Amino acid sequence: MTQDFNFNNELSGKIALVTGGTKGAGKAIAERLLQAGATLIITARNAPEQESGNRHFIAADLSKTEGSKKVVSEVLSTYGRLDILVNNLGASSTPAGGFAALSDEDWESTLQANLLAPVRLDRGFLPQMIENRTGVIIHIASIQGILPLYDSTLPYAASKAALINYSKSLSNEVTPKGVRVLTVSPGWINTTASKAWLGEIARNANSTVEEAQQSVMNALGGIPFGRPAEPGEVAEFVGFLVSPRAKYLTGTNFVIDGGTVPTI
Repeated sequence: MTQDFNFNNELSGKIALVTGGTKGAGKAIAERLLQAGATLIITARNAPEQESGNRHFIAADLSKTEGSKKVVSEVLSTYGRLDILVNNLGASSTPAGGFAALSDEDWESTLQANLLAPVRLDRGFLPQMIENRTGVIIHIASIQGILPLYDSTLPYAASKAALINYSKSLSNEVTPKGVRVLTVSPGWINTTASKAWLGEIARNANSTVEEAQQSVMNALGGIPFGRPAEPGEVAEFVGFLVSPRAKYLTGTNFVIDGGTVPTI
């Protein structure tokens, strides 16, 4: 059953940008901010499957310097400022097999998408946030930043670890200037892409999707909650973090993993 929440337009008047905002957790985050009253901008390489007049879509490849420049230029020329930046874009398409299977290109493309794209956008939007002494930047990292799976996602894990470190450092620099910077590190999220991946695992192993899901949870060391997160659960927390209700929170890495990471 769907439960309706009243967010009292707590983000009314705010300009928000969500990268990778057309699918998965990014789409859920975008919808959550829109529901709270924000003027919403989303960016991705490809347009959303269903166009909507209540959000501004910018087509851009943020793994390229030109893509980041395009987004910064279009947002500032159209709206004059940005209040909320959610760096949600994340990508991992490298082959399995550990360090020996990875080329320089595998490393470079992963670092560009997961680390340097947020760095470039932050650099583009921070000056006006600092000038206005207000703003919130969210970096969506991953539990792989502290719990890497070396066989299949070594560059991705390394890039997310770097993002967590960078985010903390950036917070120390810009929080005294009025800008809050936070990191959210989800575990496994039950997205459409994740479901397709489970189907592929099941077919290759001649097993059920339920068995495939359990095998992935076992590879993670188990998920005490017993299932992956839903995109809306991640979005709800991000919606809180960017709201005035979280105005004292900055510099922290929040883990949303159903208890997966086995340490404190």
